[in-house]
Amino acid sequence: MKFSVLHVLPRRPRKTKEMGAVGHDQATVLSPVMEGSAKTVHGRFRHKLKMPQILGFVPRPRSPKPIVESNPPQTEVVLDFMENLKENRLVEACQQLLLREDQLFGQETMTIEGLVQVCNEDDKDTLQKDYETLLLHLWMAVHTTFSSTPSGEHLEILRSAVETIRLLEEKDQQWEGRPEGSSEAPVWRPHQCRHTHDNLLEKMVDSQMRNATVEEDNISVSSVDNLSTSMKREVCRMGKRLKEDVLRVARDIRDCYPPDFDVCNLYVRLYHQKFSAKLTELARSGLDVDDCNYLLCWVNNYYPNDILKHKDLEGHINMESLGTLLSEKDLTTLEEQYLLQKESRVRTWFSKALSKEEEGWLSGKSPELIDGYCFCPLAIDIIQAVDGAMREARTILGSEAKAQRILCQLDSFLMSYKRSLEEFVKTRRENTQAVVKANLVNIEQFRDFIVRREESIPEEIRTSCMSTLADLRDCGYGYFTRPIHEELRVQYHKLWTQAWLTGGQMVLDEVLGTLDRHMQQFTDLKPICVEELLGRLHMEMMVEYVKRMMKRKMRLKDKEQQEAAAKLLAEDSSKLSTYFTEAGSKISWLSEVLPKMAEVVRLQDPGSIQLEIVTLAMDFPDLSWRHISALLSLKANLSTADVRGIKESLEVNRPSVTSSNTNPPFFSKVPAGKFWHMPS
Repeated sequence: MKFSVLHVLPRRPRKTKEMGAVGHDQATVLSPVMEGSAKTVHGRFRHKLKMPQILGFVPRPRSPKPIVESNPPQTEVVLDFMENLKENRLVEACQQLLLREDQLFGQETMTIEGLVQVCNEDDKDTLQKDYETLLLHLWMAVHTTFSSTPSGEHLEILRSAVETIRLLEEKDQQWEGRPEGSSEAPVWRPHQCRHTHDNLLEKMVDSQMRNATVEEDNISVSSVDNLSTSMKREVCRMGKRLKEDVLRVARDIRDCYPPDFDVCNLYVRLYHQKFSAKLTELARSGLDVDDCNYLLCWVNNYYPNDILKHKDLEGHINMESLGTLLSEKDLTTLEEQYLLQKESRVRTWFSKALSKEEEGWLSGKSPELIDGYCFCPLAIDIIQAVDGAMREARTILGSEAKAQRILCQLDSFLMSYKRSLEEFVKTRRENTQAVVKANLVNIEQFRDFIVRREESIPEEIRTSCMSTLADLRDCGYGYFTRPIHEELRVQYHKLWTQAWLTGGQMVLDEVLGTLDRHMQQFTDLKPICVEELLGRLHMEMMVEYVKRMMKRKMRLKDKEQQEAAAKLLAEDSSKLSTYFTEAGSKISWLSEVLPKMAEVVRLQDPGSIQLEIVTLAMDFPDLSWRHISALLSLKANLSTADVRGIKESLEVNRPSVTSSNTNPPFFSKVPAGKFWHMPS
């Protein structure tokens, strides 16, 4: 339906005619020849006539002079139907037609067939034409909703039009609810104005969205014309038009409608349908990567977040009822297209970064020093790339879960990185030590990234990445710890021998002296890596110490020997703990292992030994009976019955003691030798 522009005519003032009072200038000229004397008033002469006394005559009292008001009141002007239309007083014009309709169709007369209406056909035709004229003005008022900037006059006309629709709808319902057998309704009933109104809004929205693709009014050049493709410009213009119009409805138009029209939801639903239809058409047209990404941004980010969640629309629209702009099938197709190309780009970038790093390793060039420590930028570059890709994917896909697929590329990269570093370490080049130190920093940075993102990374990917990083740590730190343990192996063999027990050799002092000499080579290793290296050496030396203790090459025959061994064991524990704590190891719980084992060696009462074993098992649930058997075998004076009682007590108490442990595994790293079979 097309309408011409409605011209709002100014209200014409209508004045009533008043009869003016006669002024003093119009006094009657009297004859100078009169009875009586003259009397001067305001400089003029008037003659008072004496009336003769006539029997039965009563003189009429003199009427008071009329009082002339300076501003007489205006009488109310009653406009006819056409005058109301010209003044855009649609409600008043409608009420006049409804009154005429009631008068015209309210006359009934009795005929042979029964009660029938007595209507003049000419009056009916005139009324029908007047209704048509009213509806034309009505739809013109609605049609101009978006034609100009909202003004008070424009909104008042729209408000009048909406009220008129309500009145006509009420009249439709009255005619529909008349009793059976009543006279027929007029041919123009029902008007169905509400239905026509909604259809008109749909056409208006369609026109607004179609015009948005070709018009550039009120749209900044920088935000639209700088977009690289025609598809992007088209989508941007439509989206901006949608946003501007629905916000105008929420801010201005909404107040012109009663709540039952639900006009905000009505407009948003119509715009949503038009925008959805256009985006669906574009999505199925075979978009390139760039256009695909832009379209997904509108569907998953700009439209739901910048438009539907705008503060001016809050509480006025029902987002859930709208659904998505694209069907699940179309959306999945575009998202899969985006993820495939994004994964390919990330994978290619990771591969190039690793290849460039490998070239540096093989060239014999040592890594740069930053703050005196070996440094490699690989981890920072990879983490920034992952963060950027994830951030973009969250924006384009509108979902953290969908964006997490990018992290699979990090898992693949870490596996490639592990293979490359393991192969390089085997080559034993001049720069190998410096390269490994720099890459230990990388490994710790990767690990910290995974740990900090623990909740946002899928468990399967997190587990795989942490497993690969554990292998990388073993490779890097093992490169330095293996040579140290090789040199210490001869000194390890002296532990828990007769020479060690008698104190003829200060075995542990020699061990720690050798270790301290090796630690001097790590001054250019970053402190966080030195801490991890010390922790590993601390753990490995403790494991080696306990392993030598449980080899059963030494049997303590009596109380004196057992107490001496326990004392020496406690001293060694103190030396180890002091050295590693001062060096920077954070594994403080390791200092509890040897003192608890020394107490088992020192005690003589089977009941006390049994209690100490249960306590040890409580602190270290990975302590097996094989380990306990090897520990008890040091005590040559312990009977088989005593050992059996200790075992039975442990079996009874173990289910209750394992739940209270807080220490990481230790004894599971210690081989315990052969099992001690006890006679039944």
